[in-house]
Amino acid sequence: MKIGVIASIAHRLPPANYGPWEQIASTLTEGFVARGHDVTLFATANSATSARLHGTAPFGYEEEEEGADAKVFEALHNAAAFERAAEFDVLANHFDFMPLTYSRLVSTPMVTTIHGFSSPQIVPVYRAYQDIARYVAISDADRHPDLRYEATIHHGVDTTQFTFVPAPGEYLLFLGRIHPDKGTHLAIEVAKQAGLPLIIAGVIQDEAYFRDAVQPHVDGVDVSYLGPVGPAERDALLGGARGLLHLIAFAEPFGLSVVEALATGTPVIATPLGSMPEVLRHASTGFLVPDVAAAVSAVAQLGTLDRRVCRREATSRFSADRMIDEYLALFGRILATSTSPHPSPNKRIGSPGLFSHSLP
Repeated sequence: MKIGVIASIAHRLPPANYGPWEQIASTLTEGFVARGHDVTLFATANSATSARLHGTAPFGYEEEEEGADAKVFEALHNAAAFERAAEFDVLANHFDFMPLTYSRLVSTPMVTTIHGFSSPQIVPVYRAYQDIARYVAISDADRHPDLRYEATIHHGVDTTQFTFVPAPGEYLLFLGRIHPDKGTHLAIEVAKQAGLPLIIAGVIQDEAYFRDAVQPHVDGVDVSYLGPVGPAERDALLGGARGLLHLIAFAEPFGLSVVEALATGTPVIATPLGSMPEVLRHASTGFLVPDVAAAVSAVAQLGTLDRRVCRREATSRFSADRMIDEYLALFGRILATSTSPHPSPNKRIGSPGLFSHSLP
C-alpha cells in the first residue's frame, strides 16, 4: 500500500519534547514502514523517519521564534501533499481540518484523525466535508454528534520505549501543558495536602497562569519545575513517580501522558472528564476523582494498586502495534469499498513543482 502521511508542522517528528499529534503521526509512520508499506511523510524538513520525507517547512513553527509564519508554512505544506496525492492509495491526515479543504480536488481517499476540537468554530469545516471524509475519533468520548465516523482508534505508544518500574519513588508527577485546563495548580494543592513532593514537567502554554498560580509554589523541594523534557527524562520521571496527577478541567480527547504513565507501571489520578473513564479503570489502573479532597484520599491508596496491572493495560489496550494494525485494517476496508466519491479526476494543484523545494 502506498500511504501519504500528512503530519502537523508545529513540531518536528518525532517531537523533541512536546507534540502529541506529531508523536502519533511519527509512531504510525514508522509502523507502516515496518510492515512493508511504501510511505511518504509530509512533515518538517528536520524530521527523522524511515519513510520518504517531504519537508517544505524547515522546522516546526512552534520551535523557532524568528522566520516562522505558521500560515505560510501550513499552506505550502498542505499544497505539497495534495500535489502528490495521485501517487498514493490513501492519505492519512493528522493535520486537523485544513487538508479537508483540498480533498475534493483529488480522488485519493483521505482518512482524517480528529485529535480533538480546538474550538467549536472548526466544526463546520468537518461538517462540510463529511460526505467524502473518513473520520477517526481518538476516543468515543470525543466523537462529535454532528459528524459520522469510520472508527474510534485509541492512541498507542511504543511500550518498549517505556521502562517498567515495580518500586517507584516518593514523589507525585504532573506532566503536560502548563495551562488551567490541565490543572497544574490542583496538582500542587493535592501534593501539598498529601505531604509528597511534586515534580512538574511540560511546556508553559499560559504564561500568566504559570506566573500567578504555579511559579510562587516552586521551591525546588516541595514543588519542582523542570520545563519541557525529552523522551529519556520523560520515561525516568514517569517510572519513578508514585502517581501521575491529571486533574483536568476540560473534556480530554485522549490523554497520551496517561497511557505513557501506565506503560511504566505508574497509576494515574484523574478527573473523570472526556476520555478518562474510557482510558482508566477505576481502582485498578488509577482513580477517577471529582475534587481535590478525593484526589488526596486517592494518593493514600496508590500503594494498593498493582503496577504490573498498569503495565499490562498499556501493552494490551494501548500499544503502538494495536493502533497501527487498526489503521491499516481501516485503510484496507476503505480501499476495498472505495468508488472514488470525488467529483473531479485526480490532478495536481497549481503549477508543476510550485512547492517542491524547502523554504529558504
